[in-house]
Amino acid sequence: MMLDNRQKLVLTGAEDVNGFNEETVSVQTSNGLLIVKGEGLHIDKLNLETGDVTIDGKINAMQYLQSDNTRSRLSKLFR
Repeated sequence: MMLDNRQKLVLTGAEDVNGFNEETVSVQTSNGLLIVKGEGLHIDKLNLETGDVTIDGKINAMQYLQSDNTRSRLSKLFR
C-alpha cells in the first residue's frame, strides 16, 4: 500500500471491491477488509487479476477489518 499526499492510494493484494461511492471504498484484500474514507473518491485503476487498485480523491482515513470480526461486530450492533 502506498499513499501519495492523501490524494492517491495504490493498493496491491486486492481480491474484490465490495462497494464504493464518493465517500467510502470497501476493498477485500488478502489482509482483510480495507475501508477507505474520504471526499471525491473514485477508483482510477482496478485489476483483480493482478490485485492492483488505485483510488484517487482526498483520503481521510483507512481501516483494516478482519472478515470474521466484521460480521460479529455488525451483528452486535443490530441485536
